[in-house]
Amino acid sequence: MKLEPLRLTPGTDLLLALAGLPLQRGERAGVLISGIGSLAPVRLRFAGRDGASTLPGDHEILSLAGSLSIDGAHLHLSVADVDGRVTGGHLLEGSLVRTTAELLVAWLPDFTFRRVVDLQTGFRELQITRSEPEQPAAITITRPGDCNDARR
Repeated sequence: MKLEPLRLTPGTDLLLALAGLPLQRGERAGVLISGIGSLAPVRLRFAGRDGASTLPGDHEILSLAGSLSIDGAHLHLSVADVDGRVTGGHLLEGSLVRTTAELLVAWLPDFTFRRVVDLQTGFRELQITRSEPEQPAAITITRPGDCNDARR
């Protein structure tokens, strides 16, 4: 596992920034371990609903977690408004960083995450496969003290 701390600056679309990370970093699987900061506005999809809901005004990120794959990100967010009311759901595009977003991503080099349509749910669900370990280059030793590196 490789850990990567990140800070996103004001005006950054939280979902778009995280969805693009695997391809930018050359990674195949990651999880968002922690996320705090602030957003304005917030766009969420609530459980069991098809459409987006927009929460205007300033919000503090209380929790942010999910998976990152080369097919995009699946993230859940809970936020508190200026009166402390908490709302949560599926993070959507259009949720913009207000002051900062401080994140910790864990990259999982032994796995590949893909999003594929699940026939039972009808949604693009997480498919997890273990990646093949990289094979070291072959080295042939012909006599003691003589090393022939096959990569040349």
